Amino acid sequence: MSDAPEPRLVRATAEMVAERANVSRVAVSRAFNPGASLRADKRELILKIARELNYFPDRAARTLVSGRSHLIGVIVPDVCSYWESQEIDRLTTALQDEGFATLLFKTRTDYSMDEQLLAYMRGYNPDSVIAFVENVKPQTLTRFLDRAVPIYIDYPHPGETPLAEPGPVFDRLNILQRDGIEQAIALLQGYGVKRIAYLSGKTKSRANTARESMLCTIMAERGLEPPIRMVGDFGYEEAFQSTIDLFKVFGGAEAIFAANDVSAFGALDALRHELGLRVPEDVSVVGFDDIAQAHWKSYNLTTVKFDLEARVRALVRLILRRLNEPDAPSLEETLTTRLVVRGTVG
Repeated sequence: MSDAPEPRLVRATAEMVAERANVSRVAVSRAFNPGASLRADKRELILKIARELNYFPDRAARTLVSGRSHLIGVIVPDVCSYWESQEIDRLTTALQDEGFATLLFKTRTDYSMDEQLLAYMRGYNPDSVIAFVENVKPQTLTRFLDRAVPIYIDYPHPGETPLAEPGPVFDRLNILQRDGIEQAIALLQGYGVKRIAYLSGKTKSRANTARESMLCTIMAERGLEPPIRMVGDFGYEEAFQSTIDLFKVFGGAEAIFAANDVSAFGALDALRHELGLRVPEDVSVVGFDDIAQAHWKSYNLTTVKFDLEARVRALVRLILRRLNEPDAPSLEETLTTRLVVRGTVG
């Protein structure tokens, strides 16, 4: 038995694929670019030979030539929560359909991010970075990017002008929450509800503070007293306990408006299984997000909807627009919300 090492395989090159397929080197490059013009039969032949030779394009070399890495950085506060996991899944799929790969980075629990990770991100030279958290400021993030312009998801407070901040250029997807919240309050008022509690999310979340501020503004405009504030953190357990406290210590409420659907689930289960109250006969509950689980029969939750597909399409448009107009001023897309009425208000 020989102890001689096995010879190393020679790495296949684009030229080897081109020679075997009897095509040009340019045609091989086009075959690996979904948007490039190339006859379908020729693309299929090139990809087949590439698989046989175990050839893959050298991304680093392509980046040096094109200036693009086809990588998109995504900064999130959580990867396990229901909303974030569903949005990341849809966004990753949409980006892959456009020929991008995704780099995922997670913040600390306070929504800040280790600058060493930001430096690590820069090493990948992403084409764009989507920040789902506002605590990683544009002034900080842009220091660690080269040509990429970051995209922020923002929830403007009542009366706030989008894209008003001075400083480095960044793009933004604005989510206007007024329509959906106003529809929810109008529905509750239609059923005679006056005493409303707000089950909050994390205090450091701009989405939560903007949501609560908008709710207070709309309730005041409609002649209602400010909402009772319930402690929450966007999670089920905190919402469950806070709902019990609301009714056993603080006199209860006719309706609970939750900062997200998962909190609403906690409130619903506490009302039904711990407090023995009926929903919606005794207490109405409204959620926020419209995650997939909201329509499950056990919850059948009335909720303010973010259109997930529209959000993902808007983010992809911002990326493509920026790549086509790298020197353009700040770009923005704006989406609204709407109420989805199910069985927890009535």
